[in-house]
Amino acid sequence: MTNEDATRIMSFRQLKSSIRNSTEHLIIGIDVGKETHHAFMGTTTGKTLLRKLVFSNDVHGFSKLLDKANYLKNKNGLPRLVFGLEPTGNYHKALGMHLIRCAFDVVMVSGVAVKRNRELIDGRWDKNDTKCAANIADLISQGKCIFYESPISKINDLRELLHLRKLYKKEEHRIKMRIRNDLITKYFPELDKYFGQGKRELLGIVKWCLDPGRIGGMEFEDFVCTVTGRKCGLVQKKKLKKIHELSVGSIGCSMSPVAEFKAKVLANWLEQVRSQVNEIEGKIEDIAQTFEEYHFIRTIPGFGPYIASLVLAKIGDPSRFENKSQVLKMAGFDLSAIRSGKSSGKAVPVISKKGSGDLRYALCQAAVVASSKNTHFIKYFQKRLKGREKENGIKLKMWVKLGAKMLVIAWTLMKNNAEFDPAHLK
Repeated sequence: MTNEDATRIMSFRQLKSSIRNSTEHLIIGIDVGKETHHAFMGTTTGKTLLRKLVFSNDVHGFSKLLDKANYLKNKNGLPRLVFGLEPTGNYHKALGMHLIRCAFDVVMVSGVAVKRNRELIDGRWDKNDTKCAANIADLISQGKCIFYESPISKINDLRELLHLRKLYKKEEHRIKMRIRNDLITKYFPELDKYFGQGKRELLGIVKWCLDPGRIGGMEFEDFVCTVTGRKCGLVQKKKLKKIHELSVGSIGCSMSPVAEFKAKVLANWLEQVRSQVNEIEGKIEDIAQTFEEYHFIRTIPGFGPYIASLVLAKIGDPSRFENKSQVLKMAGFDLSAIRSGKSSGKAVPVISKKGSGDLRYALCQAAVVASSKNTHFIKYFQKRLKGREKENGIKLKMWVKLGAKMLVIAWTLMKNNAEFDPAHLK
């Protein structure tokens, strides 16, 4: 953590605890837009100093905002400025980083909080840019705001690459489903049950000889060479032998030259996407390895390059979290329950799912691997399951709990610059 980041975190914590009824703060609530922003300026006691200021999303607009804010600050004898933004896509980032570079206090408000607080301003639910800006300022005056993170460039790069990988993985799945539903089920339906097995062999069949009649007319060795281009192991040969036999009595439609062309195009497309995914994953690992914390996280059983990089990118600076509860909230692992009118024994807590879904899924996958491969995690998992084996869905619940625990362990290792110790499971 840099000295600037440490100062910003300390300033935010002090601001959040002391802003209610403060006589020192001028609050600027900003409703972010793509081309223009709307700002509201007032005090923490509810006094409106400027109801509406519209400024453009460029340096001239930012200067207009700062000039007006400084004018009202000096006029009303308010020594501190606090800028609040509601995150809207990526439109808020340029303004937020500009204000941080100018050494101002910048905070964010949750979109959920903005929605729920809207009716409290004037008892109406209608939404407009001026009202939204006032709503943001009202939330900040109550201390209901969150820290505006400004990570170092390498963490930003890591997040960008992880987002790009997610887009390409979605594209890969989309192409696979198109191959399966548009081609295999129509021309070689018997091949469908092998769809999830042997990526290279299946892609070779789609690309070069999806027509069952053509496969049936080939010698088996020629078929193997056509779809793999290399020597196969015993398991692969056995699977290809079964596919070769199924092609003889296939009920699939006859393939036209256009259908063969379509199959080849989709197969080439899938190969290109997979190649791009491999390249992106290589760059992700290259950047992640420059962080000392990455090597500590990798010592946790079940954490491969992707999961370790994802955890590192999501946590960023471990010092911005004061306790493990904040870390769990960031991932949506915190427990929530509706207890109104019920005893605590009847209320069933569930995870909030308010945080990063990608992170939760990755950690649960790591928990599954660790609880089946690592001795210490196997013992821990079996101990947690003892006496509850017959409960419906209990294994999934325990994997979720273990995933949450692994996230806290990763945060602890990053904070303390230490390797994993089985004692962390206790």
